[in-house]
Amino acid sequence: MTFTKTTAALLAATLAAGGASAQEKVTLSDLSWNGARAIGHVIEAIIEGPMGGDAEIVQGMNQAAVIMAGMDKGDGSIDVYTDLWMPNQQALWDEYIDGNQTVAVNAPYQGTSNIYVPSYMTDKVSSIEDLANPEIAAMFDTDGDGKGEYWAGDVTWASTKRWQIKFKSYGLDELWEPNIVSADTFKAGLEAAYSAGQPQLFYYWTPEALHVRYDLIALEEPGRTEGCEDVDLDAENWLEVSTFDCVIAANDVYVGYSKSLETRNPAVAKMLSNIQFSGDEINEWIVEMFDNKRDPQEVAEEWIADNMDTVQGWIDG
Repeated sequence: MTFTKTTAALLAATLAAGGASAQEKVTLSDLSWNGARAIGHVIEAIIEGPMGGDAEIVQGMNQAAVIMAGMDKGDGSIDVYTDLWMPNQQALWDEYIDGNQTVAVNAPYQGTSNIYVPSYMTDKVSSIEDLANPEIAAMFDTDGDGKGEYWAGDVTWASTKRWQIKFKSYGLDELWEPNIVSADTFKAGLEAAYSAGQPQLFYYWTPEALHVRYDLIALEEPGRTEGCEDVDLDAENWLEVSTFDCVIAANDVYVGYSKSLETRNPAVAKMLSNIQFSGDEINEWIVEMFDNKRDPQEVAEEWIADNMDTVQGWIDG
């Protein structure tokens, strides 16, 4: 089945006849990692295709606190947080989801977060303990300051703080320093380094197409024990007061949406409450949209056409 504008119009007419047509325009976040981007395109295509509605990914809307505050206001400035990683955004969850109860979420998919090296490095580095060796750290020192570098993430991400806390808690901050740059800048550097067989150490997550493109190994870390993660990212001196000396637990990752949609656009609110992704699906979208550089709308529409029973179930509830 090819998902065309004619197909979309027919599906929209059918839904409208049943009273399930979309209403107000729905605005979606523009988060900076590919998984979130892919999810945004798929949600946008569902609303504009089979639901016959109007949706927009708001360019530059990528600050977690701004997104959650906008959804809390319920004025339509931003309606959907496409990829809410927990517990990375625990404080915002506590304020808006559990506290104000103005933001709702779907059932999550599972994501993981680890520190990686290319597989060609594993004869030298296979565990977090190996990073305490000054000779190993020196291999990753590209600016000659005596410290190895690791990519901790984008400056706007909560996870970037977490990795700095982890390196401090493991006693590695005297030998290592974070390289805090955008994901696009990091990936360009990784591509060049990987091609040349050079050392690279970096935070990354699943699902993501990077694991399809490169052969990567997650470093072994101590298992989780009670009290091993005691983090306060909102404290002014967050690095000093926080400790984190164990592996990161698997993340629950949600689609968050403004509860105001329940009155402004109940059909979309219902769909978002039912929507359920898997890591494999998201990886497929990422590969097609960003690695294979296909038009994201085309990829999203093809997936919807091939999985219309699933999508219809989300819409109908």
